[in-house]
Amino acid sequence: MKKTECRAVALLIMLSACASACSPVAPWQRGILAKSSMALEPNPMQSSLREHTHGSREAASGSSSASGGGCGCY
Repeated sequence: MKKTECRAVALLIMLSACASACSPVAPWQRGILAKSSMALEPNPMQSSLREHTHGSREAASGSSSASGGGCGCY
């Protein structure tokens, strides 16, 4: 086989493997998946406070808003 044909076959196998991983969620499973413990960020307020504290103490601008002075004061 040529190099391009091998790549095409490998790509086809990878795409078919990825497509087979999708499955529908049953209605009785949706309640379990909707719990706060399953969220990517279970405590958004706590994370926001940590980001604010880190940004003000490090005096570095992160991905959020502007940072403080670096002295630790708010």
